[in-house]
Parts: sequence; structure tokens; C-alpha cells
Amino acid sequence: MDKTIVDARGEQCPMPVVKATKALGAMNGGTLEVLVDNEIAVQNLDRMAASRGLKAQSSSREDGFHVVIEVTGGQKQPEQEAPACRPDRRGSFVVAVDTAVMGRGSDELGGVLMKGFLYAVSQLETLPKAILFYNGGAHLTTEGSASLEDLRSMEAQGVEIMTCGTCLNFYGLTDKLAVGKVTNMYSIVETLAGAEKVVKP
Repeated sequence: MDKTIVDARGEQCPMPVVKATKALGAMNGGTLEVLVDNEIAVQNLDRMAASRGLKAQSSSREDGFHVVIEVTGGQKQPEQEAPACRPDRRGSFVVAVDTAVMGRGSDELGGVLMKGFLYAVSQLETLPKAILFYNGGAHLTTEGSASLEDLRSMEAQGVEIMTCGTCLNFYGLTDKLAVGKVTNMYSIVETLAGAEKVVKP
């Protein structure tokens, strides 16, 4: 029986599930073995497998946790097309980001969570119409940001990436914008007001 191994040790949520989902899409039977190093990832993989009607078994070993998913031939997931070939996946909601970190407590953890959040947004079946960055969030669209690849991918699919010009100027980042366009408060308010729903991490 064919076996595919995905090593997601050291990866933060949602990467283990994302990698496993992509691996499943390329399989037509056999087993998928996912290596992770935390119980949260195990739980998320169990839920992902169950949602697809697949059986998952996990075990703890010296090098972490092994999650084995049995893949039946009739449950192959459709392969994802390249972004340029996808139909318009944008919805009518807007994401508003006003800080470079997510949540309160550790800024180091908050930075990891924000990177994971933006990556997860980029993997949604329906993408946002626009993502607004203002105040501390302006750092995420400038040179050195760990989220540039994900933001550029969404921009290539039609998502508007808009960063407050006043904020860029305040932080001395005006010449360092690396993705999207500069916007103003009027446009930010207009975009928020016209959104069916606003998501704020």
C-alpha cells in the first residue's frame, strides 16, 4: 500500500492541516502519515480527517506524534489550480488589521499568531474583498514582513491590499511598502461601510 509522509514538526497552526490537506489532494488511496510535535496539531488533523469521512489514528513516539490517515480510492480531493487559473474567489467581507500581533500577552507569540491568521485567510475557499492595514498593522505590508508571500498571493487573486498612508508615514515606512497600495482614512471608512461583514483578528 502506498504511503505518503508529511513532516510538519515545528510548524504552527494551521500549517500541519494545510500540508496534510494538500497531500490528500494528490493521493488516490494508501495512507498519509503526518509527523507533528504537539497535541493541538493532532486534534486538528483528527477533525480534518473526520470532516472528509476518513479514519485517523495517532500515536506518540520519541520524535513527536504520528497521525496516520487511511485514504480510500473514491475520496481523492480535487487538486488546487494555480492562483491565476482560479475563478473569482472573493467574497463581500473585509479584513481589518490594526496591529502586527494577534491577541494580548506575548508579542512574540502574537506575531506567530498573526502570520498564521493571514496564511489561514489566504487558504479560505472564499477570499476577502479587501484587507485593510492601519496603525501597527502597516508593518505587515512592508519590507521584512513574514506575511508578504501570503499577501501577494491574495493580491494576485484580486484581493485589495490597502495600507494607511498616514500610518506608513508615522512609522517611517513610506518607502518600504512591499505589497498592495497606499490608502487614506476616507477610503478605509468607505470600504468598511460597504462591507457585508468585517473580520478583525
